[in-house]
Amino acid sequence: MPKINVYLPDELAEAVKDAGLPVSAICQRALEQAVRRVTAIRETVVRGMDIDESSGRLAHFTPRSRQALRLGVERARAEGAGAVGTEHLLAGILAEGQNLALHVLRAIDIEPAELERDLGGPPPTTSSGGEEPIRFDGTAANALELAVTDAQAFGHNYIGCEHLLLGLVAEPDGKAGQLLRARGAEPRLTRRAVASALAGYVHLKAQGQTQAQDPAQLVAAAVRRELHPLVERLERLERHAGIADAADTPEDGR
Repeated sequence: MPKINVYLPDELAEAVKDAGLPVSAICQRALEQAVRRVTAIRETVVRGMDIDESSGRLAHFTPRSRQALRLGVERARAEGAGAVGTEHLLAGILAEGQNLALHVLRAIDIEPAELERDLGGPPPTTSSGGEEPIRFDGTAANALELAVTDAQAFGHNYIGCEHLLLGLVAEPDGKAGQLLRARGAEPRLTRRAVASALAGYVHLKAQGQTQAQDPAQLVAAAVRRELHPLVERLERLERHAGIADAADTPEDGR
């Protein structure tokens, strides 16, 4: 039987040992379930009505995340792609234009317009595929599965664009994840930013402050408040290493 190594954080490894859990059996069941879900997503034939249906595999997607998926599928068709990839899912999130994922990206200093340029700009104006059936490729299926997993980890019974963003960032092989991570959207930082944005927005909404303020500003404020200690720590480390002083020194005495 083939062997696959599973690496755990030290604290989790100690907790597993203390609990005496059957690691192999648990991992096998979890992997079996994940493989079935990813395979089901990968084999899903997407048509216009499939995304709009309120039942089936996309039942828990929010209206905005459905629209992002629809726009991603349309982009894949317009480009004549054989399948929907992670780059198309990211393009769909960007094209939707009003979702929480975009506010989170801006809050961690990533401009959606820059990502759009990374993806090659707007899609072709004419579609080469019409309404022909199309499937998600392996990386897109993995990203969608990771989005579902993140939503469950947050305790949410829905899948929004913020969960799609986390899935794209965490998926290791897709083009979207590579572009996002190159821009600074590291998985742990992005997950923390999403958690902060959700918590901050809900808190302000409960206080009745969301009507008079721009949601993007509210999200940015919540995320930056949460990340401020981390930024300060990095700045202290840079100062200690002399990086900041070197960067601030004018060239050629100017």
